[in-house]
Amino acid sequence: MKSVTKIWMCVLAVAVLSACSQKKQNKGDKDFPSELVKFKPYEGNPLFGGTGQETWDKKIRERGYILYEDHTYKMWYTGYNPDMARERFLGYATSEDGINWKRYSDKPIFTEKWVEDMVVAKDAGTYYMYAEGDNDVAHLLTSTDGINWEEQGDLTLLTTTGDTIPGPYGTPSVWIEDGKWYLFYERNDAAIWLATSNDKLTWTNVQDDPVIPLGPDQYDIGAVAADQVINHKGKYYLYYHATSSIDWQHPASPVTWTSNVAMSTDLIHWKKYPENPIVRNDYSSPLLVFDGEKPSLYTMHPDVRRYDPE
Repeated sequence: MKSVTKIWMCVLAVAVLSACSQKKQNKGDKDFPSELVKFKPYEGNPLFGGTGQETWDKKIRERGYILYEDHTYKMWYTGYNPDMARERFLGYATSEDGINWKRYSDKPIFTEKWVEDMVVAKDAGTYYMYAEGDNDVAHLLTSTDGINWEEQGDLTLLTTTGDTIPGPYGTPSVWIEDGKWYLFYERNDAAIWLATSNDKLTWTNVQDDPVIPLGPDQYDIGAVAADQVINHKGKYYLYYHATSSIDWQHPASPVTWTSNVAMSTDLIHWKKYPENPIVRNDYSSPLLVFDGEKPSLYTMHPDVRRYDPE
């Protein structure tokens, strides 16, 4: 009889633990719904990359950006060929299905300035592109068609007290809400800061402490950089790339990057997804793209790959 009682006590304990675990999981799902964090790679990956030939875009790198509008996927990307030039130039490609991509031209669409790690936002009919320039100097370009771009100048970052923050600052990511512009940026990949602007060129920190620091978990203890912010059912989600280690003394040394996500209700206080990374294997610079029916995740570095909801 005692043995039967012990068995039932064990069964009850397992049931309680399972219920607690399920309750915790359900709570986590409220912050991180599966359609935003659970993906499976498309079997035909990679979808797009450098030509591998002696063209200006023999290779591509860092964060490109994808917008879906007018039933078309529009992608801006950074191309380069170290045998032809040290500069990084801007390319453009489109797709009807998000899988098969066609280059707009065999030439870059903008060559006046180094363009890398760009983000594109459209507001009142104008495309705004924030990108890294040479030596990680962030700058702004504008366009009315997404193809012909005009340089608007380098960004200036200020502390909350108005002091100029020395560069470099890169991987700019922009969020626009109720006419207010927000900029997420990194400094040497050491953390992510948040700033606002009235003129789109001079930005003032919301707070001088970063909104997303390194760690404490191993996967992003080495470096972090913001890629994209979205709003889903009243909550903000920031997709970012990170690494567990980086050797600033030897910048050419191999580094493995991952794709991750964090959630916020105010753009300042962020909770990292407990199951980060959402994509491993050195595929990074994640973007979530909505086609009007469902979201798909794209990683942009070192080539373009797609992940569909599980």
